[in-house]
Formats: sequence, structure tokens, C-alpha cells
Amino acid sequence: MASSARLWDEVADHLAAADHAVYAVDLRGHGDSDTPESGYDIPTAVADLVAASAALGLDRVVVAGHSWGGNISVRLTAEHPELVAALALVDGGWLEPAKAFPSWDAFVGALRPASLEGATVQSVSDYFRAIHPDWSPAAIEAAVDTMRVNADGSLSRRMSTEQHMSILHSIWNEPPRPWYPAIDVPTLLMPAIPKGADAKWADRIRSRIRETTADLRHATMREYLDSEHDLHAQHPRRVADDLLDLARGLQPVSNAR
Repeated sequence: MASSARLWDEVADHLAAADHAVYAVDLRGHGDSDTPESGYDIPTAVADLVAASAALGLDRVVVAGHSWGGNISVRLTAEHPELVAALALVDGGWLEPAKAFPSWDAFVGALRPASLEGATVQSVSDYFRAIHPDWSPAAIEAAVDTMRVNADGSLSRRMSTEQHMSILHSIWNEPPRPWYPAIDVPTLLMPAIPKGADAKWADRIRSRIRETTADLRHATMREYLDSEHDLHAQHPRRVADDLLDLARGLQPVSNAR
């Protein structure tokens, strides 16, 4: 949510070096995609991905979804099983904010976009370098690129507050759990265990994810200790290696009809 495909660039480089074609999609209102007035919800995002796959001539893809994108990827896999060969959920795909937050207001308060008044490319780059000291320069640049650079050098968000809120409503009202029983492909859970999490906190994270995803019949977990939410920006090589392992485990499909 409010990210861009460019944060996957370094993961994509590793995958392409292993001779895999890679496609990263900016959802509507994100990155280089258009920003129509409406359609900021999970069903529309799924429909957009189906249309993009058809336009690119893709089927039996390995789908990786991060955060909100994980929830979208779950529903895509459940509704369009012919399209997805395997599923990777990158610190997402099990988001159930109605259970994690005491109220809708608390959820919105945690995820409402911060003001960008007075923000510039330099100030935001400095801020990202300070809070993500182990991110590469390319990842920092990609994070800044999630915002729009105006003619005067200031920054603004690509989506309106109303569009952002529409996504939050969809996340709140449409949890992924009901779609798990329809998923019959290998699924890799890739949770971030935050830096500083003690053993009890880490166990709570693991237990919550296992309980939530219990209906995913072919799921395995590879956790990322001492990590941030944006695993693909922080650990691009490791994320790529895990995706390659997932892809290598798939059986080839016969061309016979």
C-alpha cells in the first residue's frame, strides 16, 4: 500500500540473473500506474492483476505479494487457480486488522498517511537512510520514488487521502482467511520478526500467523529474524533465493493437450 514496484528492483535483478522472467506490477494509484477516481479495493486489484496477466500472456506464475499485496495475492490465487502455480506471502497475506486492533479508529490512526508538508527529496532521503541504515542506495531511491516529485522539488502522495482510506476499508472488511481453503498450490509464508523482539514476542507472532493460516494446506514458513516489514528492500538477495527455491520445487507442466 502506497509503495511501488521499484522496491522490488534488487529482488528482480537476482531472479533475472537466474534466468527467470520477472514482472512487477504497480497497482492503480501506485508508482507509474494511473490514478483513477475509484477502484481502491481488493476485488478491483485482483481484476487488474488478471487483466495485466492476460495482456502479458502469463499463466502458472509464481506470485509474490507483500503486506496488503499479500492479501490481494491470496484472493487472486483462490479465484484464479489456473493463473497461479505457487504463492509467496511476504510479511502479509494474513492481515486481519479487525482482530489486531481494538477498533477501526485505532487501525486508521496507525496507518493514516503522514503529512508531507515541507518534505523534499533530500529530507525524505535523509529520513529513510536514518531509519533503514541497512538499505542500499537503490532501495532508498526507490522508497522516495513512491511519492510524486513536484515542479518545485516538494513531494506529494500519489493517492488522495480518500483513495488511501478506501484501501484501508477493504483491508478491514475483507480479510484473506475465507479464501485459504480454495488454495491448492505451494505457499511460502515469509514473516518479519522485528529486531528487538524477545522470545515471547516472536512466539506470539509465529503462533498468530500459524493460527490464521491453518487452512492453507500446502504452506511452509521461513521467518526473517531481526527484520523490517519491507523484507524485499532490506534483504533482496535472501527474498530472491527463497522465491527461487519455491519456483524450483514446482513440477513442469506438459504441453500435451
